[in-house]
Amino acid sequence: MHIPHRFIITALLLGGTLAASRWSEHRPPGFLAAPLETIDHQIDGWSTRESPRLTEGVLHALRPTSYLSRTYAKGDRELALFIAFYAQQRAGESMHSPRVCLPGSGWEIVQFDSVAVPTGGTTVTINKYTVQQASERMLVLYWYQSRQRVIASEYLGKLLLLRDGLMEGSTAGSIVRITLRDLPDSAEIGTAFAATLIPQLERCFGR
Repeated sequence: MHIPHRFIITALLLGGTLAASRWSEHRPPGFLAAPLETIDHQIDGWSTRESPRLTEGVLHALRPTSYLSRTYAKGDRELALFIAFYAQQRAGESMHSPRVCLPGSGWEIVQFDSVAVPTGGTTVTINKYTVQQASERMLVLYWYQSRQRVIASEYLGKLLLLRDGLMEGSTAGSIVRITLRDLPDSAEIGTAFAATLIPQLERCFGR
């Protein structure tokens, strides 16, 4: 019987991640060097307008160690920032991919791509999604960030989580999401915001 390679890879990822999680349970969790709340309230010309709290139901589903939820404004434009940090990722406590969460919330993914973000003398790649619900279209940028790296792929993230758990005993990491209305300049605006935000989150991780 022929077993698809994708199935084998997925099974290995799940098994490896579980093994890394079990191993890391015997190690101290990787807490942040500085709270997420220390991220600037003014970023690239945007200023915090409000900091909405997550409902108990959402918190129960996500189970983050800590999180940051803010709405930034510039003129008549708004930008939503959400960061969920996990000090130690175990089964049932790993990061929820927007690729799954957005359709589950009624948003249709109409386009998915990636964008390069210049930061710290190098360039990192993050996800760029266009989503729609009724007549509303939004641009979503998101990525996974830890003390070691910034990556876009959740599959690569699981492999590196396995490596980190086995080699360093650490599975700490975060998911970062930027959301704004889908207008012609939104990708450029969101990328510039991300370029300023990434070093600030690195500071929270102690880099």
